[in-house]
Amino acid sequence: MPIYAYRCNQCGFEQDVLQRMSDAQLTVCPECHTENFAKQLTAAGFQLKGSGWYQTDFKGGSSAKPKADNPPPCQGGTGSCPSCN
Repeated sequence: MPIYAYRCNQCGFEQDVLQRMSDAQLTVCPECHTENFAKQLTAAGFQLKGSGWYQTDFKGGSSAKPKADNPPPCQGGTGSCPSCN
């Protein structure tokens, strides 16, 4: 379940609330009991850890490895490619 940050626009009381996404938004401030309690916009609270996609694919730029079935590049007439033979 996500944690939502609420703040009262009347008295400034702030509270984090664990709610289901389907639960109704809170409107009554538990401190001053007015209907000025509003959900705040906050940053997402998660981190990518471990050997996931970020570390293995994008972190250090391109680390593409050549495929084993590709022929080696031409060595300038030394006979390593079909056009040199």
